[in-house]
Amino acid sequence: MRANARSDDAPAATNPTSACASTAGPLVRVVRRQEVAFALVGVCNTVLGIALTVAWLAVLGDAWPPAVAVVLAYGMGIVVAFVLHRTLVFRVRGRLVRDFAGFVVVNSGGLLMNTVLLSLAVSALHLPRIPSAVVVMGLVAVASFFGHRYISFRRPEVRSPGAVG
Repeated sequence: MRANARSDDAPAATNPTSACASTAGPLVRVVRRQEVAFALVGVCNTVLGIALTVAWLAVLGDAWPPAVAVVLAYGMGIVVAFVLHRTLVFRVRGRLVRDFAGFVVVNSGGLLMNTVLLSLAVSALHLPRIPSAVVVMGLVAVASFFGHRYISFRRPEVRSPGAVG
């Protein structure tokens, strides 16, 4: 091992994402950008969410309202998304319950932001629905990245012993 290499357990005070004081997750090491890794996990989770919704619709049949399938798929999908983002993108340890609570809050904020901005774009500004939805979803994805980076998976910055602060 090189003398200047650090292990996965070492603090990341010099990491560009030091606000979350994490080490690079395995996916970040491959794609070299945390933002790209976040987007890839998001795409995978979206596909999983669609598959889970369709599966629940098939399992529940007509006896249950379709919204039940959506809620069940969302509940399963958010757990998978949390685990994937935590291990592959942000690579943090400890504070599992606090991290998950923050993750749910950020995701819920994204849902609220999506709903409000899309309604505003279509109803108040009279913009076309589909392009508005695409733009709003892009904005929400960016906001979610920063929300997860600075809320869900934030870790205190580790200062060196001689640092003045």
